[in-house]
Amino acid sequence: MTNKEKYDQCFVESLGITPSRLIGLTYQSVPLWDSAGHMNLIVLLEDQFDIMMDTEDIIDLSSYEKGISILKEKYNVQF
Repeated sequence: MTNKEKYDQCFVESLGITPSRLIGLTYQSVPLWDSAGHMNLIVLLEDQFDIMMDTEDIIDLSSYEKGISILKEKYNVQF
């Protein structure tokens, strides 16, 4: 499984959405992406990529695309 597939799976699992909803997805744009859902997503991402995200990055992860950017730039995850 590629890092992109792992990343997508975290969103699909934690937010209860289909992969077709990922592009353009933003915080609170689906019912499960509330504050609790956000922390669930973060836990899945940290587990999947074996990282510990900084508080600033957790707060900044406000969209599907922003998450990719954060993981690439700050945690050296290759997509």
